[in-house]
Amino acid sequence: MQKQRSILALIFVLVIAAITVIVTIPTRLGLDLQGGSQLTIQVKTTKDIPKIEERDLEAVRRIIENRVNGLGVSEALVQTVGNDQILVQLPGVSDPQQAERVLGGTAQLDFRREIPQERAFLNVRQEELAGLLRKQQDLQVKADAKAIAENQTAIDKKNQEIKQLTANLYQRTEITGKNLKDAFATSNSLGNTYAVALRFDTEGAQKFADLTKTIAGTQLTLGIFVDNELISAATVSDQYKATGITGGNVEISGNFTAQKANDLAVQLRGGALPVPVEIVENRTVGASLGRDSIQSSIYAGIGGLVLVLIFMVAYYRLPGVIANIALLIYALLTWAAFVLLGVTLTLPGIAGFVLSIGMAVDANVLIFERTREELRAGKTLYRSVESGFYRAFSSILDGNVTTLIACAALFWLGAGLVKGFAVTLALGVAVSMFTAITCSRTLLLVVLGFPGLRKPAWFCPGLSKTANS
Repeated sequence: MQKQRSILALIFVLVIAAITVIVTIPTRLGLDLQGGSQLTIQVKTTKDIPKIEERDLEAVRRIIENRVNGLGVSEALVQTVGNDQILVQLPGVSDPQQAERVLGGTAQLDFRREIPQERAFLNVRQEELAGLLRKQQDLQVKADAKAIAENQTAIDKKNQEIKQLTANLYQRTEITGKNLKDAFATSNSLGNTYAVALRFDTEGAQKFADLTKTIAGTQLTLGIFVDNELISAATVSDQYKATGITGGNVEISGNFTAQKANDLAVQLRGGALPVPVEIVENRTVGASLGRDSIQSSIYAGIGGLVLVLIFMVAYYRLPGVIANIALLIYALLTWAAFVLLGVTLTLPGIAGFVLSIGMAVDANVLIFERTREELRAGKTLYRSVESGFYRAFSSILDGNVTTLIACAALFWLGAGLVKGFAVTLALGVAVSMFTAITCSRTLLLVVLGFPGLRKPAWFCPGLSKTANS
């Protein structure tokens, strides 16, 4: 009896712990329940890579996964689909355009040095343009239409020349995103301007020091380009002429918002994609659909559970009551296990959970039927309960082991929602073994300790009144 009391205390502690976990830690919901975005990314071939191999697809998947992690989306799903597509599910993401921009961007970073000769030409052309603009203002005062048109043509031509010179103003260096060690968004002390801080590896830090050493004090600018777009251009002061800027710490300033700075940092950390990609589908799953699904699932689960509880009490009497208590304990422990292990609950996952509840009842049914057989054979109530558990154990174990094998196969070979179903079902089966064998048995033996409840008819209706108790 002392052993049963110890197990009963353990069960009580587990139930309290499970309730605490469920109340304090929110359950993670999948895309189909929480709503969010689903993107299908097409991996495209290039001249150098005419065919997408498995390793190319895996490389893209890893980079996309890094970028998703940088977005801070919990329980995101990134998986390959077929030979050249990647599926990304982002539960809770309300701005699919932001996700598309971050996941599909190439974010190729490089530093470029301003060319002195091109700068000189550009300065001359800009002075010429300023003169033409002043002349245009004078002509407009005189209202000379022909002269205004001729001067406008010259202005347009000068703008074109400046555009061409600006495009060729910088030359590439050997410092690129390959030398990047870390990137993160940062802001000033007031939090009103944002930038992207970069940390280079040893090689990149040395190259950056050499580069800044050559342009320090020359008034030439260092251009920071992302995807061939000039993000920032800065001069290097004369104090760095001897050693350059050492340490490998760089900050990209520009007209960044907090969101844009973080997006760029995520892209840079994720690295450049080895092949171009294209977002071929951007589907948004509304939260209202998820709420409807949750509500329908809750109604179905509660309805089925209530019917099972009623049946167990009506057919198995006192053992049925014990089974119902064990079933409720099972539901609490399983739910808490989902939360603690970080299982994302999807609709198939709920299906697996409900299915495991049915299997937990099956175990109790096997035990109680064996107990009834022992009672009908003339054994005492206590012996019948012990024999019922002993004889049913092998059947319960066999059935659960085969189910766990099927779960392992589904998890290993399946993908996405199928894996969620396999995990929830396997967890449910494992917990049902504990509740059916331990909780039900302990509660029944405790009940037998009360003389008022030790009546065979309450365990097996229709049994002869002469049966031993």
